[in-house]
Amino acid sequence: MSEEVNEEKPVLTKKEKTKADKQAEHIARIKRTLTAALIGIGAGALSYWSGGIPNSSGHQNNGFLALMLMLAGIVIQKHIFILLGMDTAKLGAKDWFYQGFMTFAFWFMTWTILLTSLSG
Repeated sequence: MSEEVNEEKPVLTKKEKTKADKQAEHIARIKRTLTAALIGIGAGALSYWSGGIPNSSGHQNNGFLALMLMLAGIVIQKHIFILLGMDTAKLGAKDWFYQGFMTFAFWFMTWTILLTSLSG
């Protein structure tokens, strides 16, 4: 049996990072943002279809369920990131807030567009 030694790289300053390091970090941020956006779109569509038929003013009977679906999308993000092989160890509170906001924004836009376009 061979033992693997997991050595963590020291934290580099912005000037010490190579172009490849910066590019890898940028691509990781894009993947996290895209994942959060897709979760938001999926939660928005699910909110629309599970919320019931909108009345003439565009309100659904199960609006609270729609909000809970969006919150569930935010909560399961970390698990989805891990399943997709993304490194979440270095993410701080600001990063998680951003990811949650992206999910909320795309959920809100998707749900609103579906309510206004399909209910009339």
